[in-house]
Amino acid sequence: MSGGDQLDFEIRPTTAPVSAADRAALMANPGFGRVFTDHMVTIRYSEGKGWYDARVEARAPIPMDPATAVLHYAQEIFEGLKAYHAADGGVTMFRPEANAARFNDSAARMAMPALPEQVFLDSLRHLVTIDREWIPSADGASLYLRPFMFANEVFLGVRPSTEYLYVVIASPVGSYFSGGVRPVTVWVSPTYTRAAPGGTGAAKCGGNYAASLIAQAEAAEHGCDQVVFLDAVERRYVDELGGMNVFFVYDDGSIATPPLTGTILPGITRESVLRLAADAGHEVREEPISFDQWQSDAASGRLREVFACGTAAVITPIGTIRHPEGEFTIADGEPGPISTKLGERLVGIQRGKADDPYGWVRRVL
Repeated sequence: MSGGDQLDFEIRPTTAPVSAADRAALMANPGFGRVFTDHMVTIRYSEGKGWYDARVEARAPIPMDPATAVLHYAQEIFEGLKAYHAADGGVTMFRPEANAARFNDSAARMAMPALPEQVFLDSLRHLVTIDREWIPSADGASLYLRPFMFANEVFLGVRPSTEYLYVVIASPVGSYFSGGVRPVTVWVSPTYTRAAPGGTGAAKCGGNYAASLIAQAEAAEHGCDQVVFLDAVERRYVDELGGMNVFFVYDDGSIATPPLTGTILPGITRESVLRLAADAGHEVREEPISFDQWQSDAASGRLREVFACGTAAVITPIGTIRHPEGEFTIADGEPGPISTKLGERLVGIQRGKADDPYGWVRRVL
């Protein structure tokens, strides 16, 4: 079946799988995004034909002509999510349908074709199934899934491509925080912005991340772990970190985060945190937060915790904020109780160790 909401996947197992011993050695300390599984998924698209030729096959280099459109005009999007060993011995994913929806939102912004949600979900299921032995069992570890799509028409004209390749690869990853969660130090960039109104800030496209690298380097030069971007219009309001959304926790237990106005990536972890916080009895607000307000609320003690969230680290406490005029610390600079509880609750649901009243967990095996 091709061109519709479902596709038949041809399964072509690799003839040269990594041995069990070598796999165990690679997974002993995989880091993040450096070790990859035996297989990948590929699906092709062409204008007038739709999606076709869905395969699960040996992971291998992708042949590419020098005139392939993505190399010149960056028409590319991606997603990131994880598969977990569940407490009952099964394998699960967390809210993959939300990733499917965001993938298509990104595709629309980048003038790319939509991928049927069921095809997206099936591609993940097939890859996780064939590479199940690559899912780490260590505490805090998981199998990171990277679906992506790019323009692969061989053509130098400036217009949307008529051909695309969708791919899924997988990488076993260890616990993001070895030795426990630690607060990070962030740099508020006075020089660079991440996205402007009308731009691609809400799309998960590679260009957004490429543009953030020099700002991240600026943060590193000032001894910081991450960069914080302010809005591109007034240079006053907090947008997000280089790859994470940001939350503010106040002394009355309320929680605020910048609103989604088109310049901020609509994080799935962000949305989940908002829901969990509200159900735990916290007042939650989506409102603009200026850097001056951030600094003054920290000085007065009104602001008790700040944390960032995203797929890789789930919840990351922010301890110290540096900027060209100095620095300040949130409370005692240590992880706060509210962000800690939210992180534990979210991870518990993701790994099947806590009740899931939201129906967020999807069983794969």
